[in-house]
Amino acid sequence: MAEERAEELSPLEAFLQFARQELEQVETGLKEIELLVAQSQGEVEKLAQRNATITAKLHQIQAQFESLPREDILATYDAAQDAQQRLFTMRGQLEKLQSDQANLERYRDFIARTLELLEGGVRPERRQVVETKGSNVIEQIVTAQEEERRRLSRQIHDGPAQALSNFILQTEIALRLFDVDVERAREELQSLKDAAASTFAQVRDFIFDLRPMMLDDLGLVPTTRRYIEAFKDKTGLDISLVITGSERRLEQHIEVLCFRAIQELLGAIRDHARATQVKISMIVDEGEVRVMFEDNGSGLPELLASENGREELFGSLEERILQAGGDFNVEASGQQGSQVSFSLPIA
Repeated sequence: MAEERAEELSPLEAFLQFARQELEQVETGLKEIELLVAQSQGEVEKLAQRNATITAKLHQIQAQFESLPREDILATYDAAQDAQQRLFTMRGQLEKLQSDQANLERYRDFIARTLELLEGGVRPERRQVVETKGSNVIEQIVTAQEEERRRLSRQIHDGPAQALSNFILQTEIALRLFDVDVERAREELQSLKDAAASTFAQVRDFIFDLRPMMLDDLGLVPTTRRYIEAFKDKTGLDISLVITGSERRLEQHIEVLCFRAIQELLGAIRDHARATQVKISMIVDEGEVRVMFEDNGSGLPELLASENGREELFGSLEERILQAGGDFNVEASGQQGSQVSFSLPIA
């Protein structure tokens, strides 16, 4: 009987039935992921408390350095590093869950809005959302700004701030060792020097990724060249960049959006593509700037073939580009790699 009923449905009715079922599944998935987010937030809070406790213990050790065995000092130092790493990992998992939650919410809203339009009206339970669209946009902007501030705060806390705390402890160890074992003190100082150099490099990269001064001073093209050279050095990827057209300054918001898109796409290739070569072309015409990426890895085609793969990889970036009046295209060719391109209008 069900099959006979399905045959009687028109294509529109069949689609509406499918959309309702899909909406129910998405709402069920949202409830599940909300529970996971809540559990992960609780775990992050526990790890943060543990990290704070161990940090306080490190400060106590500094005050009782001479009376404590070296093994206890090193054990506490290792425990601090382990706690920091666990906290960093768990925060990354939480951010991934929150990103998945946001993507599902966008998908749910898209299905619900589609049903509203096709059914010929606004459903009562969704009316308030449509009527308050302007306020929702403002809320999304504020939420995005606060989330970015939280992300930066975590990066500074888990990176430079923790590194400086460790520097203080290592310096104390080296100072105490000078009266007991000069050679061991030299080793500690060398270790401190290496750690400081590594942290300085991380801070420099962090600042450049956050807001490269070159972008304000020199513009999109020189900054892109510099960023890709640094990216090649850090990742070992064979990246070629070809720029054609007029190398001129563009509107500031276009330069920022284009540069951020290049950053995100290179990050996606690094993390998922399993590629060894990347070709990038940038064309600056009179009316638009177009950027094309081509890699030889199989990772992106596999992810793009999965359900919601494109949304998970590029959903946020594609949305920003479309809102700016541009276009965004993705092509995957199995084991031969993938091609991603976007364009933005310029004055």
